[in-house]
Amino acid sequence: METWQTAWEQRQRPMVTVVPYVLLAFLAGLTVVYKHDQPGSLAIDLTLCAAAAVWNLIFFTVHPPWRERRGIMGVFLAGLILFGLVMVIRNPWFGFYSVALYFYAFRIIGWPRELYFIAGTAVVAGTAQAAGLDYDTWFGWVQWATVVAANVVPLCLLAWFGEIVFRHQNSREIALREAHEANDRLAAALAENAALQEKLVEQARTAGVLDERSRMAREIHDTLAQGLTGIVTQLQAAGHAADDPAAWRRHHEAATALARESLTEARRSVNELRPEPLETGRLADAITEVAARWSARHGVPAQVTVTGETRTMRPEAEVALLRTAQEALANVAKHAPTATRVGLTLSYMDHQTALDVRDDGPGIKANGHGGFGLEAMRQRIEALDGTLQIESEAGMGTGISACVPHE
Repeated sequence: METWQTAWEQRQRPMVTVVPYVLLAFLAGLTVVYKHDQPGSLAIDLTLCAAAAVWNLIFFTVHPPWRERRGIMGVFLAGLILFGLVMVIRNPWFGFYSVALYFYAFRIIGWPRELYFIAGTAVVAGTAQAAGLDYDTWFGWVQWATVVAANVVPLCLLAWFGEIVFRHQNSREIALREAHEANDRLAAALAENAALQEKLVEQARTAGVLDERSRMAREIHDTLAQGLTGIVTQLQAAGHAADDPAAWRRHHEAATALARESLTEARRSVNELRPEPLETGRLADAITEVAARWSARHGVPAQVTVTGETRTMRPEAEVALLRTAQEALANVAKHAPTATRVGLTLSYMDHQTALDVRDDGPGIKANGHGGFGLEAMRQRIEALDGTLQIESEAGMGTGISACVPHE
């Protein structure tokens, strides 16, 4: 991106590459006109013009790299100012050459050294303007000093003001460049964030699908699978009691009731409703109802004990504990048919609620059973930042303990 300084230098380049030679040629011609009848003085003036041109050619025109070396440029400017001073002392019209000297002083030496050369050029211009003064008196020298000061002070103030403008413009360009770079970085960051957001949305969508599949798998297991398992158990028992009409009818009615309950739960799961027992009562009542139904179907006593002060829980926490109770009882019926009693304890504590289900069957480890039901229980509880522990020893029964925080 082209800066204002670069553009200014390109526009003003002829003033330091062409104009000095043109001025010297013009002034040399003017000297010939005025001094054609003074061959000796004319020769000296033309020699000074030629020397100034050669000095300019060697130090500036044919050696562009020297323009970046302040030491050499200092010698160059001092030499030009000396040539100019000698020429204006001899002929005041050479004061026009100070125009080129000013452009060199303002452009090539840099702040604050340019002030010295600007002041030197102002002395050349002031001396030309003060031509004709009587230097034989002190008043003449005072007049010369006044004219010189009238040139030096405004030009040095102009240089100072120009430096302020330069610094302001330079700071503005730096700020604009930094803002442009910041905008580029922001645009790149926004593009990256958009891509990342799209990726995160896709990951969230995939995770949501997987979570929903897992949820539906747990719901199916906690409703249809448990119900179908109970139905199969009751129908098998009915087959074994074919010679006992009363027992057969009891098992048949239990299987029918299980089928109806499973159908109701399946419909409620599809509609994402709470389990049916929780629709009509509190968690303790729901667990008591589930245990009573299970006990009636399987003929195994299931005692429910509630400790602590009953409190309202999150719906998802109540559902998780109720499903844990159902799965634990289903495991007893399926894997511990020799169990003679089951105990369920619901404990309301200060910061969490715990459910313990224990039976006196042979134990899960003893018969090697586990499976999706236990994993589904664990997923439900851990999804609520809770814990699930299973204790089982051969011949010592099984204990399942689920704890869910209140918040």
